[in-house]
Amino acid sequence: MTQDPIGHKPTLLRLPQISDNRGSLTFLQYPQNSPFEIKRIFYLYGMPDGSQRGGHAHIRESQLLIALSGSFIVKVFDGSNWETFTLDRPDLGLLLPPPYWRELHDFTPGAVCLTLSSTNFDPDEYLSPMDEYLEYLAANPDCQG
Repeated sequence: MTQDPIGHKPTLLRLPQISDNRGSLTFLQYPQNSPFEIKRIFYLYGMPDGSQRGGHAHIRESQLLIALSGSFIVKVFDGSNWETFTLDRPDLGLLLPPPYWRELHDFTPGAVCLTLSSTNFDPDEYLSPMDEYLEYLAANPDCQG
């Protein structure tokens, strides 16, 4: 399995912040401070109370999740252990290398989740439901972080 050369564990990244009396600006620019070359950008917003997003893993795709507004919880699973992250500021990103399972929930009203991706969209890249993910891990033990 080929992974992005960015590390093997989910990691919180402090993003650069430039602030003055006009406000703040945060930027990502590859290769200076972006963990990968960005191929795709999407964002989640307008989630109703109690909604959940994610519920899948990726085979090759790395993602960087950022709470542009509001907050939400990201639960990450490696096949054995769960880890929980709270994203609640626009200068903090959660780097998710493959093949970690992710679940996003507890969105505050007005929350916006920006996702930067290392790949173009490919439906064959997704592992879901959970039993498919666990089967993939069992067949590919070298891909686990």
